[in-house]
Amino acid sequence: MRSHLLNDTTAEHYRRSVTEGVERVAARLAATDRPFTGVTVDALAPLIERIDLDRPLHDTSAVLDELEDVYLRDAVYFHHPRYLAHLNCPVVIPAVLGEAVLSAVNSSLDTWDQSAGGTLIERRLVDWTTGRIGLGPAADGVFTSGGSQSNLQALLLAREEAKTDSLAKLRIFASEVSHFSVKKSAKLLGLGQDAVVSIPVDQDKRMRTVALARELERCTAAGLVPMAVVATAGTTDFGSIDPLPEIAALCAQFSTWMHVDAAYGCGLLASVKYRDRIDGIERADSVTVDYHKSFFQPVSSSALLVRDAATLRHATYHAEYLNPRRMVAERIPNQVDKSLQTTRRFDALKLWMTLRTMGADGIGELFDEVCDLAVEGWHLLAADPRFDVVVQPSLSTLVFRYIPRSVTDPAEIDRANLYARKALFASGDAVVAGTKVNDRHYLKFTLLNPETTPADMAAVLDLIAGHAEQYLGESLDRAS
Repeated sequence: MRSHLLNDTTAEHYRRSVTEGVERVAARLAATDRPFTGVTVDALAPLIERIDLDRPLHDTSAVLDELEDVYLRDAVYFHHPRYLAHLNCPVVIPAVLGEAVLSAVNSSLDTWDQSAGGTLIERRLVDWTTGRIGLGPAADGVFTSGGSQSNLQALLLAREEAKTDSLAKLRIFASEVSHFSVKKSAKLLGLGQDAVVSIPVDQDKRMRTVALARELERCTAAGLVPMAVVATAGTTDFGSIDPLPEIAALCAQFSTWMHVDAAYGCGLLASVKYRDRIDGIERADSVTVDYHKSFFQPVSSSALLVRDAATLRHATYHAEYLNPRRMVAERIPNQVDKSLQTTRRFDALKLWMTLRTMGADGIGELFDEVCDLAVEGWHLLAADPRFDVVVQPSLSTLVFRYIPRSVTDPAEIDRANLYARKALFASGDAVVAGTKVNDRHYLKFTLLNPETTPADMAAVLDLIAGHAEQYLGESLDRAS
């Protein structure tokens, strides 16, 4: 079994195995003509369940053959231009190369003696990102597993900086369309059910700052502690960007931590055309970025950035076997001192490889393309009487609903839209997402692929309308 360990004696075996795997994936990508095969759980589950994991195949070629049947053939392929569902981006080749390198070397980014140059590369990328944000010379940060973890750590820091002996008094303010991880983080941090105050949004799905000011005043008048305001730069459902300068001013007025969840909108940090849409982000105390959303990086690649490096001490614990206190005096850089995680992948390498190959402008141009595409999609939907579109896009998301001519019952229209999404997914021709607006079911395009065209969007809209009309026709037949 030692022949499977990656080392100096197995380098050629490693080269052959990985090359074969790359060739299999490349062949599958080249042959993919739709984002999904439409396979069902009932069809795929038995194939996986009958594999005896206690009887190995002893050959990577045989394993790849098997993998073709249980995964590669039926995977959902985000690179396809008609994958329009969630915040999953196609990935750039330099980042995939970085993934291959980091997996093979297998550095752990918790301590210097496990990563050496990896530590310095991550720190350099943190500095690069804080510079792009404009957080100032005292800024710092750390890579994380994703936006939920980044938000959790940001709110942990805010909780500790609030300096109160009563957790029950702490309040977090976020818009009604903010990410669910805000409420989840509050629960994990031991705050009460009413700790998160939901602030209403305007017609463009942006936080109403007048309502925020009112709630902050009410909070302080009641003897409660405004722990943090979470502003969103790119909501999951609408891509909307909260008014960051106004929120920053209120946070300063009420001495409240300002966190910006820019997991989606962070692509604007590299934008050539639209960077001003997140003006005010430089006044935040902490910022979440997900490079694996809008920097075209493989999952996972995220970071939490903070204005004041000293606040990261709230995540610091020293263990003699790992990062004893003496290392601080010896100026040995250990990233575990800043992180909620201990063992951690060198995910920063993917972004490093991307920047060194494409440059920030190259990333920004790709993100600008999908933002421009969303504007074209909005015009397409606004001119189509079959659809109701909710808001003009701030980023690259479109939320819309099929509206039939002959049916006016909102519940029946809901069912038609739900059916259309399900039928489209089952066909494999395209994948779209869904959400609710004012308790009604809507569909969603999340545009993160520069290869998607207006013609792709038009074709998918026709497919949606066709499925919805089929459902309504069958519904009318059943009723008669």
